[in-house]
Amino acid sequence: MTELNRNKIFSNAKQWILEAGKIIREKINDPLIVDTKSNANDLVTTMDKETEKFFVNKIKSEYPDHLLLSEEGFGDDVKSLDGTVWIVDPIDGTMNFVHQKRNFAISIGIYHDGVGEVGFIYNVMDDVLYSAIKGEGAYKNGAKIPNLEEHIEFNNAIIGLNHFWLCENRLVDEKVMQQLVRTVRGTRTYGSAALEFAYVAEGIIDGYLTMRLSPWDIAAGIIIVNEVGGVTTNVSGENVNMVETNSILVCHPSIQETIIKDYIVKGKK
Repeated sequence: MTELNRNKIFSNAKQWILEAGKIIREKINDPLIVDTKSNANDLVTTMDKETEKFFVNKIKSEYPDHLLLSEEGFGDDVKSLDGTVWIVDPIDGTMNFVHQKRNFAISIGIYHDGVGEVGFIYNVMDDVLYSAIKGEGAYKNGAKIPNLEEHIEFNNAIIGLNHFWLCENRLVDEKVMQQLVRTVRGTRTYGSAALEFAYVAEGIIDGYLTMRLSPWDIAAGIIIVNEVGGVTTNVSGENVNMVETNSILVCHPSIQETIIKDYIVKGKK
């Protein structure tokens, strides 16, 4: 991808994500049709579908040769990241959208031949846009986000952690994860993977650990976190497969080994 093409794509994507967010804010109090997908807690609304269709129409009109991997199924059947692929989550944090009418985001990650080139995470109701172009740093509403501190102590870290880690689960002994909670300074759950990635990039939290995420949950966040010196792997420390679901650890690099070695490996079932 040439610099000229990348900058044009960035400009278009920024315009579209802000436009989509404005539409959501204008319709936030309209009646919603809420359905479920894989289970009763996996929600999808008419707004998710309408927002995804909005991006499909914009992307395909401007870039008919680009592919779209998206949550609600209106994109393409993407098997690899060859070429240019837009990975879109129209509303990340649908449960928050339905119940709180806030704390959700639109997420767009744009990859070219497997490399993350452009990322956007838009906190719609707070009108906060996180963005990044590969090699040019990460930004929050146009202000550059500083690189992460050189080192942090694990017991001073704040970790984003879904509470299912503390219940009986298939991956790790819950007692080991309970020890992690007792060791770090604090844990938080925000209900939107995209926002958790943005908060790691911003330094609001130092890591985020989750059992299962899809490509659209993480595509933009990986690009943005990379630009400030953060790291993203699966919970075993391996590279993330960007066309499949993964367990995810995104964090400050100085705490990655501790989380994996002392908690994931130690507690693995």
